[in-house]
Amino acid sequence: MPVIEDTSDDELPELGISPEKVRFVIVKARQFDAKEADADPDEGSNAADDGMTDVLEDQPETDAVRQELAAFINAMDEEEKFSLVALAWVGRGTYDLDEWDEALETARTEHAKRTAKYLLEMPLLGDYLAEGLEAFGEEYDDEEDDELEAEELDEGDNE
Repeated sequence: MPVIEDTSDDELPELGISPEKVRFVIVKARQFDAKEADADPDEGSNAADDGMTDVLEDQPETDAVRQELAAFINAMDEEEKFSLVALAWVGRGTYDLDEWDEALETARTEHAKRTAKYLLEMPLLGDYLAEGLEAFGEEYDDEEDDELEAEELDEGDNE
């Protein structure tokens, strides 16, 4: 019996950005989301005296993870930026996958000039992007991707 391929409209739309770039943004966004408000206003002059708790404080103007993530997003081409915004919206439930073109068009018109700022102000960005990837049939494995991040850090230390 011949196999008949399903050529219905169930094909996934073009993602417009590599899953690897999205995974990198997820890892960095989750690192950034782990930050908290100033919990120790009477900090000591030596971070070791405070048990290194200050590294977890949310200080956007000086946060290295935020700066790295903003630079990474700003270096993307326009279509990748729009796809990243639309993907976050799909993961958040603002749009369904069958509304992908509409999500892209909205991203183009509303966030063309401030994509990184908009995304970095979105709570749970990493979670939304992971959900969006899953909607496209792409897996996001927390453990595997965290291990990749650790390997990248180790390689950076050896240079």
